Amino acid sequence: MQAAPEMRQTALARATFDRIAALAAREAGLMIPPTKLAMVQSRVSRRMRAIALTDFDAYVDLVEREDGASERRQMISVLTTNVSHFFREIHHFEMLRNEILPSLLARAASGGRVRIWSAGCSSGQEPCSIAMEILRLDPSAGRRDIRILASDIDPVILKAAREATYGGDAMKGVKPADRERFFERVGDMFRARPALRELVVVRELNLLADWPMRGRFDVIFCRNVVIYFHEETQRKLWPRFREALAPGGTIFVGHSERIPEPEKLGLRGLGVTAYGLDAPGHQPSNRR
Repeated sequence: MQAAPEMRQTALARATFDRIAALAAREAGLMIPPTKLAMVQSRVSRRMRAIALTDFDAYVDLVEREDGASERRQMISVLTTNVSHFFREIHHFEMLRNEILPSLLARAASGGRVRIWSAGCSSGQEPCSIAMEILRLDPSAGRRDIRILASDIDPVILKAAREATYGGDAMKGVKPADRERFFERVGDMFRARPALRELVVVRELNLLADWPMRGRFDVIFCRNVVIYFHEETQRKLWPRFREALAPGGTIFVGHSERIPEPEKLGLRGLGVTAYGLDAPGHQPSNRR
């Protein structure tokens, strides 16, 4: 039998790249400069091969159509940068463990509600790290009203977050004792044990769209996410995060990110890339 001829894709023209970049900005707030043309060509080519298209313009025509919503999600998925590891920016987890969680867990032990949001959770290492900190302090946390929302725009990476199964390289940030306590071996992989996974609720969420959550969060991790957004998108997002934060709550951002003029949002610096929203009647300390 004669082999089918190989499909040869066209090159990505600058004008077509601009259409893709504009669509990514409109749909997901992604900032993709022209210097990323080769990266976009490589990543979008994978989707084109999957649906047997060879022409970039034809592909963009498809994702721009109303009936192209499903493939549009797939395109945003391949254009999204996903980098994560356990206990990334460890100073945030030290603050969480030593200064934030004790009072939150005491509230939960008395029947109160505790909510933490990992916005841009990628493959799940961040929410798992948060859950480990919680379970170290309160092994009974699964019986309390404590939940970690893990959200991301990428449906492919969210599948990995739900599975919560990681290879040896991905586990480098986890201490041996924690690996033994919180993970079980599955072949050459390590899967989060039920006690860890049950604290985490994984949901697909586009930060530019409506947020369906009604309650506010005691802690928000939004780290190394908005750095990929246009400046105008960032300016619109910070007030929304502030509104999602409960009085007395804390928001952590990435090491190269800053919330501009936080005092105008009622936020104050708590340390390196951490901001707090004071509860009514609270007298702020001088700690920075």
